[in-house]
Amino acid sequence: MKLSKSDKNPILRPEPTNEWENLVVCNPGAWYENGKFYLLYRAAGDDEEHMIRFGLATSEDGEHFERVGNKPVFAPSIDGPDQGGVEDPRIVKFGDEFFITYAYRPYAPGRYWTFEHDVVRLPETGKDSPAVFRKNIANTGLATTRDFKSWRRLGRMTQSNLDDRDVILFPEKINGKFALLHRPKEWIGKEYGTNFPAVWITFSDDLMVWNETSYLLLEGRTGTWEEKVGGSTPPVKTDEGWLILYHGVENGGCGHYRVGAALLDLNDPTRVIARIPYPIMEPEHDYELEGFYNGCVFPTGNVVVDDKLYVYYGGADKYCCLATCNLEELLSELKNHKI
Repeated sequence: MKLSKSDKNPILRPEPTNEWENLVVCNPGAWYENGKFYLLYRAAGDDEEHMIRFGLATSEDGEHFERVGNKPVFAPSIDGPDQGGVEDPRIVKFGDEFFITYAYRPYAPGRYWTFEHDVVRLPETGKDSPAVFRKNIANTGLATTRDFKSWRRLGRMTQSNLDDRDVILFPEKINGKFALLHRPKEWIGKEYGTNFPAVWITFSDDLMVWNETSYLLLEGRTGTWEEKVGGSTPPVKTDEGWLILYHGVENGGCGHYRVGAALLDLNDPTRVIARIPYPIMEPEHDYELEGFYNGCVFPTGNVVVDDKLYVYYGGADKYCCLATCNLEELLSELKNHKI
């Protein structure tokens, strides 16, 4: 079972005439409503600081997208905790409001592809400055909108001393509680039961208060394509369970990024009921192999339209791309790998 990549890929490329997106457009959050597809995509220009913003594009068919204006629709705050850049939006909707989780930094990361692995720019600061700023730690914030034009930032959702990204909300409450996937990078070792960063799940009565127990959900497998794992797209509710797509990285997180699929129990999503042992998508084309992270497919958005699963992903940290499959075919394959 493999996702089928669009022959129109990349479906969005950097735009040379817009200085804020002339270098990178990737890792889009996705939504479908009233016959229209929306992509809220990560964008950056060729500035030395590598400041990251969000642009918006729409489509009638899910494949041919047009930008909505020539300015970002969401940008880092001027003097808030996310003033260093906003990244990797994931979109859900409760009532008539969209809730977008996004990663951010307090200080612009710089041209990370020219640094050592996992190294970013650091601010000049005193030894007593909080670690979140001194070490330029990535946190996750929550923002709301009704139209992708007017926004309200609700603040930080994660612990400031953790690099906790790939934070993804479930699209509805489960047993009366909100549910959330996250990937705290520092939670490794015997104390946490995993040798590599993993996917955890937690619950809450409030979208901004996540202090209940987190449960280890998906951990990496030593010596495989998925040693380090993290959540990718918002879970999709199906009759068979919650479908989740996740990314796996070989070589302890220093190799190629691939995509895996798993099913969680509908009523108890802490329980993984099926997991395909092989990747359903991996880097193979130039737009996935050559960019600012070579060999990377990184989904951040998915929608289902007429039993077709649309998966929107970043290619090589440079492009927005699309892959699809029949939802029932993917579920059928998952049922062949029950746990």
